[in-house]
Amino acid sequence: MHLGAIVVIEDEPAIREGVAEILRGAGYDPIQAADGAAGLAAARRPDVRLVLLDLLMPRMDGMEVLMKLRRTHASLPVIILTARGTEDERVAGLKGGADDYVVKPFSAQELLARVEAVLRRSAERPKEVSRLVAGEARVDLERREIGVDGKDAEPLSETECAILGHLAANAGRAISREELLARLWGLSGGRIETRTIDMHVARLRGKLAAAGGENGDRFIATVRGVGYKLGPAILVAEGRPAPGN
Repeated sequence: MHLGAIVVIEDEPAIREGVAEILRGAGYDPIQAADGAAGLAAARRPDVRLVLLDLLMPRMDGMEVLMKLRRTHASLPVIILTARGTEDERVAGLKGGADDYVVKPFSAQELLARVEAVLRRSAERPKEVSRLVAGEARVDLERREIGVDGKDAEPLSETECAILGHLAANAGRAISREELLARLWGLSGGRIETRTIDMHVARLRGKLAAAGGENGDRFIATVRGVGYKLGPAILVAEGRPAPGN
Protein backbone atom coordinates (compact mmCIF):
# COMPACT_ATOMS: atom_id res chain seq x y z
CA MET A 1 0.00 0.00 0.00
CA HIS A 2 1.40 3.36 -1.06
CA LEU A 3 -0.43 6.43 0.26
CA GLY A 4 1.95 9.08 -1.08
CA ALA A 5 4.98 11.09 -0.01
CA ILE A 6 5.20 13.06 3.23
CA VAL A 7 8.20 15.28 3.99
CA VAL A 8 9.55 15.13 7.56
CA ILE A 9 11.60 18.26 8.35
CA GLU A 10 13.23 17.61 11.73
CA ASP A 11 16.82 18.12 12.88
CA GLU A 12 16.79 15.56 15.72
CA PRO A 13 17.78 12.25 14.08
CA ALA A 14 15.95 10.04 16.58
CA ILE A 15 12.69 11.96 16.24
CA ARG A 16 13.01 12.20 12.46
CA GLU A 17 13.67 8.48 12.10
CA GLY A 18 10.87 7.65 14.52
CA VAL A 19 8.35 9.76 12.61
CA ALA A 20 9.51 8.28 9.31
CA GLU A 21 9.06 4.77 10.70
CA ILE A 22 5.52 5.60 11.88
CA LEU A 23 4.62 6.94 8.45
CA ARG A 24 6.24 4.05 6.62
CA GLY A 25 4.34 1.56 8.75
CA ALA A 26 1.08 3.29 7.84
CA GLY A 27 1.80 3.08 4.11
CA TYR A 28 3.25 6.54 3.42
CA ASP A 29 6.57 7.28 1.74
CA PRO A 30 8.55 9.51 4.16
CA ILE A 31 11.13 11.94 2.77
CA GLN A 32 13.52 13.06 5.50
CA ALA A 33 15.24 16.45 5.78
CA ALA A 34 17.59 17.43 8.60
CA ASP A 35 17.47 21.21 8.14
CA GLY A 36 15.08 23.88 6.92
CA ALA A 37 16.73 24.57 3.57
CA ALA A 38 16.78 20.90 2.57
CA GLY A 39 13.23 20.51 3.83
CA LEU A 40 11.95 23.40 1.75
CA ALA A 41 13.49 21.91 -1.38
CA ALA A 42 12.00 18.49 -0.61
CA ALA A 43 8.55 19.97 0.13
CA ARG A 44 8.43 21.52 -3.34
CA ARG A 45 8.62 18.12 -5.06
CA PRO A 46 5.49 17.50 -7.15
CA ASP A 47 4.66 14.15 -5.50
CA VAL A 48 4.48 15.49 -1.93
CA ARG A 49 1.08 15.28 -0.24
CA LEU A 50 1.89 16.79 3.16
CA VAL A 51 4.74 18.31 5.20
CA LEU A 52 5.58 17.68 8.86
CA LEU A 53 7.63 20.68 10.00
CA ASP A 54 9.67 21.26 13.14
CA LEU A 55 10.01 24.92 14.17
CA LEU A 56 13.52 24.96 15.65
CA MET A 57 15.75 24.10 12.71
CA PRO A 58 19.31 24.87 11.52
CA ARG A 59 20.00 26.90 8.35
CA MET A 60 16.36 28.02 8.10
CA ASP A 61 13.85 27.92 10.95
CA GLY A 62 10.42 26.39 10.57
CA MET A 63 8.49 29.66 10.34
CA GLU A 64 10.70 30.83 7.49
CA VAL A 65 10.24 27.50 5.72
CA LEU A 66 6.48 27.87 6.13
CA MET A 67 6.49 31.45 4.85
CA LYS A 68 8.52 30.56 1.74
CA LEU A 69 6.52 27.41 1.08
CA ARG A 70 3.23 29.31 1.20
CA ARG A 71 4.48 31.67 -1.50
CA THR A 72 4.77 28.83 -4.00
CA HIS A 73 2.54 26.07 -2.57
CA ALA A 74 -0.35 27.81 -0.86
CA SER A 75 -2.52 24.70 -0.61
CA LEU A 76 0.06 22.07 0.39
CA PRO A 77 -0.96 20.78 3.84
CA VAL A 78 1.56 21.53 6.60
CA ILE A 79 1.48 20.19 10.15
CA ILE A 80 3.86 21.76 12.65
CA LEU A 81 5.76 19.46 15.02
CA THR A 82 6.84 21.56 17.97
CA ALA A 83 8.07 21.37 21.53
CA ARG A 84 6.84 24.92 22.01
CA GLY A 85 3.77 24.48 24.13
CA THR A 86 2.36 27.99 24.52
CA GLU A 87 -0.88 28.93 22.80
CA ASP A 88 0.67 32.12 21.35
CA GLU A 89 3.34 30.09 19.54
CA ARG A 90 0.79 27.66 18.17
CA VAL A 91 -1.42 30.52 17.01
CA ALA A 92 1.60 32.12 15.30
CA GLY A 93 2.12 28.95 13.30
CA LEU A 94 -1.54 28.80 12.29
CA LYS A 95 -1.50 32.46 11.29
CA GLY A 96 1.57 31.70 9.20
CA GLY A 97 -0.45 29.23 7.17
CA ALA A 98 -0.02 25.88 8.94
CA ASP A 99 -3.00 23.55 8.79
CA ASP A 100 -2.51 21.93 12.19
CA TYR A 101 0.09 21.33 14.89
CA VAL A 102 1.25 18.47 17.09
CA VAL A 103 3.06 19.23 20.35
CA LYS A 104 6.00 17.01 21.31
CA PRO A 105 6.01 14.43 22.74
CA PHE A 106 3.24 12.82 20.71
CA SER A 107 2.11 9.25 20.16
CA ALA A 108 2.11 7.43 16.85
CA GLN A 109 -1.67 7.22 17.08
CA GLU A 110 -2.08 10.98 17.50
CA LEU A 111 0.34 11.81 14.69
CA LEU A 112 -1.36 9.49 12.21
CA ALA A 113 -4.80 10.76 13.24
CA ARG A 114 -3.71 14.36 12.52
CA VAL A 115 -2.14 13.40 9.20
CA GLU A 116 -5.18 11.43 8.09
CA ALA A 117 -7.57 14.21 9.16
CA VAL A 118 -5.69 16.86 7.17
CA LEU A 119 -5.51 14.65 4.08
CA ARG A 120 -9.16 13.64 4.44
CA ARG A 121 -10.17 17.28 4.70
CA SER A 122 -8.40 17.94 1.42
CA ALA A 123 -10.20 15.08 -0.30
CA GLU A 124 -13.60 15.91 1.21
CA ARG A 125 -13.66 19.64 0.54
CA PRO A 126 -17.28 20.47 -0.39
CA LYS A 127 -17.79 20.28 -4.15
CA GLU A 128 -21.25 21.91 -4.32
CA VAL A 129 -19.77 25.41 -4.72
CA SER A 130 -16.51 25.96 -6.56
CA ARG A 131 -16.70 29.64 -7.47
CA LEU A 132 -17.88 32.69 -5.56
CA VAL A 133 -18.03 36.44 -6.05
CA ALA A 134 -16.78 38.37 -3.01
CA GLY A 135 -17.35 42.07 -3.55
CA GLU A 136 -14.96 43.11 -6.30
CA ALA A 137 -13.14 39.77 -6.24
CA ARG A 138 -13.76 36.33 -7.69
CA VAL A 139 -12.98 33.28 -5.56
CA ASP A 140 -12.06 30.01 -7.24
CA LEU A 141 -12.05 27.17 -4.72
CA GLU A 142 -10.77 24.66 -7.28
CA ARG A 143 -7.76 26.82 -8.18
CA ARG A 144 -7.57 28.01 -4.54
CA GLU A 145 -7.22 31.70 -5.24
CA ILE A 146 -8.89 35.09 -4.99
CA GLY A 147 -8.61 37.20 -8.11
CA VAL A 148 -9.42 40.78 -9.05
CA ASP A 149 -9.41 41.85 -12.70
CA GLY A 150 -6.06 43.32 -13.64
CA LYS A 151 -4.27 42.15 -10.51
CA ASP A 152 -2.32 39.06 -9.50
CA ALA A 153 -4.42 36.41 -7.76
CA GLU A 154 -4.00 35.87 -4.02
CA PRO A 155 -3.54 32.19 -3.09
CA LEU A 156 -5.77 30.45 -0.57
CA SER A 157 -4.58 27.60 1.62
CA GLU A 158 -6.32 24.23 1.65
CA THR A 159 -7.76 25.01 5.08
CA GLU A 160 -9.10 28.39 3.96
CA CYS A 161 -10.76 26.76 0.95
CA ALA A 162 -12.22 24.04 3.16
CA ILE A 163 -13.75 26.58 5.56
CA LEU A 164 -15.13 28.80 2.82
CA GLY A 165 -16.34 25.84 0.79
CA HIS A 166 -18.20 24.34 3.75
CA LEU A 167 -19.82 27.68 4.61
CA ALA A 168 -20.81 28.17 0.96
CA ALA A 169 -22.21 24.65 0.68
CA ASN A 170 -24.35 25.42 3.73
CA ALA A 171 -25.21 29.04 2.93
CA GLY A 172 -27.96 30.43 5.13
CA ARG A 173 -27.10 28.10 8.03
CA ALA A 174 -24.92 28.99 10.98
CA ILE A 175 -22.02 26.53 11.22
CA SER A 176 -20.61 25.85 14.67
CA ARG A 177 -16.90 25.78 15.37
CA GLU A 178 -17.34 22.18 16.48
CA GLU A 179 -18.84 21.26 13.10
CA LEU A 180 -15.93 22.91 11.31
CA LEU A 181 -13.48 21.04 13.55
CA ALA A 182 -15.19 17.76 12.80
CA ARG A 183 -15.32 18.51 9.07
CA LEU A 184 -11.78 19.78 8.72
CA TRP A 185 -9.83 17.81 11.33
CA GLY A 186 -12.11 15.10 12.64
CA LEU A 187 -11.74 16.54 16.15
CA SER A 188 -14.17 17.38 18.93
CA GLY A 189 -14.16 20.95 20.22
CA GLY A 190 -12.02 22.39 22.97
CA ARG A 191 -10.71 25.80 24.02
CA ILE A 192 -7.51 25.77 21.97
CA GLU A 193 -9.01 23.85 19.06
CA THR A 194 -11.94 26.24 18.59
CA ARG A 195 -9.49 29.13 18.68
CA THR A 196 -7.73 27.39 15.83
CA ILE A 197 -10.88 27.83 13.74
CA ASP A 198 -11.09 31.50 14.75
CA MET A 199 -7.51 32.13 13.62
CA HIS A 200 -8.11 30.57 10.22
CA VAL A 201 -11.35 32.54 9.77
CA ALA A 202 -9.58 35.78 10.71
CA ARG A 203 -6.88 35.12 8.13
CA LEU A 204 -9.46 34.26 5.46
CA ARG A 205 -11.47 37.38 6.26
CA GLY A 206 -8.34 39.47 5.82
CA LYS A 207 -7.70 38.05 2.35
CA LEU A 208 -11.33 38.48 1.31
CA ALA A 209 -11.42 42.06 2.61
CA ALA A 210 -8.17 43.02 0.88
CA ALA A 211 -9.35 41.65 -2.47
CA GLY A 212 -13.07 42.28 -2.25
CA GLY A 213 -13.04 45.84 -0.98
CA GLU A 214 -15.39 45.32 1.96
CA ASN A 215 -15.13 44.53 5.65
CA GLY A 216 -14.24 40.88 6.22
CA ASP A 217 -17.31 40.36 8.42
CA ARG A 218 -19.44 40.99 5.34
CA PHE A 219 -17.96 37.90 3.73
CA ILE A 220 -17.91 35.62 6.78
CA ALA A 221 -20.36 36.65 9.47
CA THR A 222 -20.05 35.71 13.14
CA VAL A 223 -23.14 34.13 14.68
CA ARG A 224 -22.86 34.85 18.38
CA GLY A 225 -22.92 31.76 20.54
CA VAL A 226 -22.75 29.44 17.52
CA GLY A 227 -19.96 30.05 15.00
CA TYR A 228 -19.97 31.42 11.46
CA LYS A 229 -22.08 31.68 8.32
CA LEU A 230 -21.56 32.92 4.79
CA GLY A 231 -21.96 36.70 4.75
CA PRO A 232 -24.24 38.86 2.59
CA ALA A 233 -21.35 40.19 0.46
CA ILE A 234 -20.67 36.79 -1.14
CA LEU A 235 -22.58 35.53 -4.16
CA VAL A 236 -22.48 32.00 -5.55
CA ALA A 237 -20.91 31.46 -8.98
CA GLU A 238 -24.20 31.82 -10.86
CA GLY A 239 -24.71 35.24 -9.27
CA ARG A 240 -27.58 34.32 -6.94
CA PRO A 241 -27.36 35.72 -3.40
CA ALA A 242 -26.55 33.12 -0.80
CA PRO A 243 -29.88 32.03 0.73
CA GLY A 244 -30.78 33.49 4.09
CA ASN A 245 -28.67 36.63 3.58
